[in-house]
Amino acid sequence: MSVEVAGERADDVTLVSSLEPFRARTLASDINIRVEWADKLRPPRERALFDSGSVWRLYQDGAEFQFDFSAPVLGEQPYKRLLVDDQFRQACLQMSSECFARGEYDPAPLSYPLDELLIMHRLTQEKAIELHGCGIVRPDGTGNLFVGHSGAGKSTTTRLWTSLEEVEVLSDDRIIVRRDDVRRDDVWRDDRADVGRCVRGDREEQIPHRAFGSVRNDKKMRMYGTPWHGEAMYASPNSAGLARIFVLEHGHGNVLTQLSPSQAVAELFARSFVPFHRHEYVESALEFLQEVVDAVPVYRYAFEPNQGAVERILEFRD
Repeated sequence: MSVEVAGERADDVTLVSSLEPFRARTLASDINIRVEWADKLRPPRERALFDSGSVWRLYQDGAEFQFDFSAPVLGEQPYKRLLVDDQFRQACLQMSSECFARGEYDPAPLSYPLDELLIMHRLTQEKAIELHGCGIVRPDGTGNLFVGHSGAGKSTTTRLWTSLEEVEVLSDDRIIVRRDDVRRDDVWRDDRADVGRCVRGDREEQIPHRAFGSVRNDKKMRMYGTPWHGEAMYASPNSAGLARIFVLEHGHGNVLTQLSPSQAVAELFARSFVPFHRHEYVESALEFLQEVVDAVPVYRYAFEPNQGAVERILEFRD
């Protein structure tokens, strides 16, 4: 998923350090943001559709959504406001000149939590979901996803795996799962033949020209790294095919128990990031999670925080 940002100032398109590794060239963008500056942003008169209780609030005006961001250090009024259509494709990001007049704080238009909120809401329009988990990719390319609430052991799992194997960690806290697609912005035309070429990782693949737009394998899922890391500070822009999902909990004996489809959907939904302010977003998430558990085996993993927890997975056969 790609986001294009445009503005008149250099600061309008400057990325915070956590987003810089995710900068990429694409032929088309999924989300377009135009940055504008206003003297000040006045509080809206409408009642908030959702209040995070801290730094952001969500309002709705017809078919458009409005996200207001505020912080005590920048005053009482919103310091930035995101106006976006109901498909989460076209957005205007308004920045308050008043709040940044003293120059004490970097405007950083796409800084957290705006970046994650925008992506999370865009995922409601696609077959994809963000999960609270760490994604581990083994040297042979096998991708395992360990999901869990805060304190369940995601960072511990990350440290155990990195100490024992040459693995790639896509994220130690937030992973996006979606169908394993080759998408239009991965593909460009090869005029020498009726084929397209796709770069995935370090491989170049040929695909039929008739497939431009996307090539989908509905039987497989893929997991993607995100910029939103946890304690272990891992955040990769790469992705990997998803082989198994493990629901983490502290226990004894490193016990694996395969979950039924209904159990798996419930456990994953409880560890997902879904906007709850619209019922259709919730229903879409549940439908997609059903697709996920139909394609990928899900296990409850009661583990001990030692080397044996990794060895149990390495020895495991479905």
